Amino acid sequence: MAVRVRVFTDPLCVWSWGSEPGIRSLMCEFGDEVAFTFSMAGLARELSPDGALVHSWLDAAAESGMPADPRVLRDSPPRSTYPMAMAVKAAGDQGPQAAYRYLRALWEGSVALRRKLDTTEALVEEARGAGLDAERFRVDLGSHGTVEAFGADLETAAALAASGDAAASGGHSVSEGGRGLPLPTFVLEPVNGGGTGRLVLSGLQSPAALREAALAVGATPDGGPRPDPLTALRRFGRMAPVEVAAVCDLPQPRAEADLAALALEWRIRPVSVGSGRLWEVA
Repeated sequence: MAVRVRVFTDPLCVWSWGSEPGIRSLMCEFGDEVAFTFSMAGLARELSPDGALVHSWLDAAAESGMPADPRVLRDSPPRSTYPMAMAVKAAGDQGPQAAYRYLRALWEGSVALRRKLDTTEALVEEARGAGLDAERFRVDLGSHGTVEAFGADLETAAALAASGDAAASGGHSVSEGGRGLPLPTFVLEPVNGGGTGRLVLSGLQSPAALREAALAVGATPDGGPRPDPLTALRRFGRMAPVEVAAVCDLPQPRAEADLAALALEWRIRPVSVGSGRLWEVA
């Protein structure tokens, strides 16, 4: 590992969801050179959806290419994003990869698939679907350790916001628990010195911007070939076309053509998300 990337985010942050093509592209291109940690910054203790939030979701989907369905904000909005955030911390007790898989499941479920994920049973069911030990997760979700871990994340996010280092350069959410920290915020740090030192990026980040930052801080691509779309879907699970293009290093029209060809062979299938779609292995 050469670079640590700490991502301050929230499971209902649509701009963080929009940065997933870049996150997954870094995971694929740099492999073990880059290690991710996801910190929960607490988007909203009490969520009050309004027209501005709906427009933000539509803007994020248009700018990022990641499909979102803001009808969840009208039909069944969660009362708070804090239960989902604490659930990510509980998932982290099963390892960093489990935490990321679970966070991804919550992003998909809340932002894309219109699920109301603010009850214990709903959160446990998402853990089961993400391949976690569901009963262990249930215990961890109710533990004091999970509450303390979430509180520590909020304190770190608030300190970063107060430092002034996190100035958003793109579309973003504003975290309540992180005292106004823009979401997402990426903090990239070299493990053993080198590169340009610490970098902080806030707001929606393109795959190219995240790659440039990782290189500047000292990460080196692992040199392996990029996967084809089917291999990428088998590795990561559901993906949007823009993610497939980023991970496979393909022009988006080519990625979409390859996905259509795989669908015609019944090897993958679409999952409708509002006016867009995700793809999954059939």
